[in-house]
Amino acid sequence: MQEYIRKRVLEICYYMLETKATVRQAAAVFNVSKSTVHKDMTERLPSINKKLAAQVKEVLEFNKAERHIRGGEATRKKYQEMAN
Repeated sequence: MQEYIRKRVLEICYYMLETKATVRQAAAVFNVSKSTVHKDMTERLPSINKKLAAQVKEVLEFNKAERHIRGGEATRKKYQEMAN
């Protein structure tokens, strides 16, 4: 693995652990695609540090479990703004 990729993987990892960020939020902060963040966290990180990978996996699973709630809130807010 090239050094700049390894560095990016670890930076994204620490960011996600500190902020509990979603894949989409992390992608925006690091100016990479959602696919890149997902691949970095699920495929590359385990080969670098299994313990960190397990912690990030918990964040990813939590965000996935709450995804439907955030989507509903966004839709509700959109229609409230349209009504005003």
